[in-house]
Amino acid sequence: MSGTFGKLHERTLELSPGLNILQAPNETGKSTWCALLTAMLYGINSRERDRAGFIADKNRFAPWSGASMSGRLDCIVAGQALTITRTTRRQSAPMGELRALYAGTGEPVPDVTSRSCGEALLGVSREVFERSAFIRQNGLAISQDAELERRIAALITSGEEDTSYIEASEALRKQLNRRRYNKTGQIPALEVELAELNQSLAESDSLVQQHAQAQAQVDLLTAQAAALQEELAACDCWEAAQRRQAVREAAEAADRAEARAAQVQEQLRNDHIPENETIARLRGAIVNLETTRKAVDKARAERDEAMKALLRAEAAVNESPFAGQSPESARKEASAPPVPADWRKGPGLLLIALGTIAAFVLFYAAGTVLSGSPWQEFVSMAALSAGLCTTYVLAWRLRRRAIKDAQEAVLSKRFGTADLDAIHQLAETYARLCQARDAAQADVNAKSSAADTLYSSLSSNEQGILLEVRRFAPDAFDIPTADHLLRSCAVRRKELAEAESAAREARLRRDLQAQQAPEPEGPVEDVPAPTRDRAAISAEFEHIRAALADARSSADRLGGQLHSAGDPVVLRTTAEGLIARKDGLEIEYSAIRLAMEALERANTTLQNRFSPALGRRAAEIFTQLTDGRYTGVVLDRSFHLSAEPAGDAIFRDAALLSAGTLDQLYLAVRLAICDLVLPAERQVPIVLDDALANFDDDRCASALRFLKEAARGRQILLFTCHSREADFFAGDSEVSVQQLTKAVRQV
Repeated sequence: MSGTFGKLHERTLELSPGLNILQAPNETGKSTWCALLTAMLYGINSRERDRAGFIADKNRFAPWSGASMSGRLDCIVAGQALTITRTTRRQSAPMGELRALYAGTGEPVPDVTSRSCGEALLGVSREVFERSAFIRQNGLAISQDAELERRIAALITSGEEDTSYIEASEALRKQLNRRRYNKTGQIPALEVELAELNQSLAESDSLVQQHAQAQAQVDLLTAQAAALQEELAACDCWEAAQRRQAVREAAEAADRAEARAAQVQEQLRNDHIPENETIARLRGAIVNLETTRKAVDKARAERDEAMKALLRAEAAVNESPFAGQSPESARKEASAPPVPADWRKGPGLLLIALGTIAAFVLFYAAGTVLSGSPWQEFVSMAALSAGLCTTYVLAWRLRRRAIKDAQEAVLSKRFGTADLDAIHQLAETYARLCQARDAAQADVNAKSSAADTLYSSLSSNEQGILLEVRRFAPDAFDIPTADHLLRSCAVRRKELAEAESAAREARLRRDLQAQQAPEPEGPVEDVPAPTRDRAAISAEFEHIRAALADARSSADRLGGQLHSAGDPVVLRTTAEGLIARKDGLEIEYSAIRLAMEALERANTTLQNRFSPALGRRAAEIFTQLTDGRYTGVVLDRSFHLSAEPAGDAIFRDAALLSAGTLDQLYLAVRLAICDLVLPAERQVPIVLDDALANFDDDRCASALRFLKEAARGRQILLFTCHSREADFFAGDSEVSVQQLTKAVRQV
């Protein structure tokens, strides 16, 4: 077998007669090979659609490579080698093209088509094959199917496969329900129809009498409505005359309003009153003047505050010892204070005179003492030099001391301290005060300029407004007068607008009333006023009209009921026919019930014959699979299973078994069905896809021994993801063991 199917791309699987163990890890294509085998035999159902939790085979096994789905099956049927190929011509019908040829000759096999291939080769339909010989791990349970039931019924009865209890019972039940099902069906419908006919016959006379009374009421109300309509017509004539009078009055009022508007317009033109836009603009400008005036006051106040701040800054600068100097000269004076000219020079001069005298005295004394000595001149000069140097050093120090004292006195007198660091700090403070003064001066200048600018703008705007106002009001020499005049102009413009609005409204009222009641060409005739109020007449007319509509509706309804009820003779004839039909349906209903009871009894008889045979064979297999742990199996026609433990007479429901034991029970029943249902002469192969996954090692070994024995009469394919099956048959020449990852090769 080979094909391009799902993840398989031109792969080949060679099988042997008997038991084949096909071992491969998960996700290596075991289930895909099983699906390919089924597809080769029975094709792909192209009408299946994806739904929640389910993917149709045509989509699930679409080739991953993108190629068309295809396959080939080489097999031996009835001793003859056949080659079956399936290809895809149309994507909507995958593997829909089938060719079945005799191997070696190329002759087509007769009566083998794409639809009939599996049944022609195996002798069973797809439904029977999938519920018996095709055993999946997640599909071990046996489900009821009409095809499988017909097959089983054929084995235990006459051998015909055309009948099924499920189909026959369903057909009879449909016919039974068609005649009666609770309150629905043909019989209840006839009963309801008969009841309606009898009620129609009983109500016919009453309807005739009611219809005559309703018609008399309609005639009376019609006469009353006609009289009221005449009264309403008289009201209409009178109201029309009133409307025509109102039209003339509205026309006169419109003429007066238009004349008034024209008069006001002429007065405004003569008085040179400006337009509303000009008035609004000038009044807005006056309002803006007030805003500008407030801004001027605010700017002047800020300028005054800045002047005060400037005066405070100048006072702080003038209080400094460095007042009148620039910050640079103050820092320079603080860094190098001047030497005072009046320091004490007398002590220094006296010291120099005395020291000089003393040095010369030493010079002469040394010369006298060392007279005639070679060192006389040297010692004398040395004594003179030493005396003079000492004198001048002492005089220099005395001078520095005198200068320092004089300088400290001057500094203390000017700055209050002789500490140079403190004086330097005073200079820095003075520099900051100067900066603050300059900033205050700049602020005063800026705010003064702003105040002057605002005041200039205020004055300019006032003059501009007054000039423009004096064009039509020469007496406006100040802003309050101009504002008062503008207000007066606005009032007069408003008076004109009101007059024009009144004129427009009067014209609209005139036109509207003219449309509703056009003025006649001749004189208005004198129409008498109605005796009753129109509202009372209208209310009575509406009441009469509603009553008339109800009376007519009642008469029409009664007439329709009489018409729909029909002739009493016809109604009685129809009722007799319905009674006859009902009696016939009752007889059919009873006959169908008898047939269903007979079919149920026959089904019970067949079930009593079918269940023991299948149960016995399933029990034999189940005993071998469980090593004698269970000895009996009971199942009904719906394949509900129970198992009998060895030594225990109480059967246990399948739902009470463990998962592994339940799989073994289902496998036993499946294999028993294969023995009983599948035609022995066709040697239909059995395919197991991980069917032993939940078996423990001991029961797996028992199952493998049974499968080996069963494979002597048919081919069995066991796909597994475990290695224990292959290990169990290691060295057994009767069993073919393949590792799919090694045995499967490219075509």
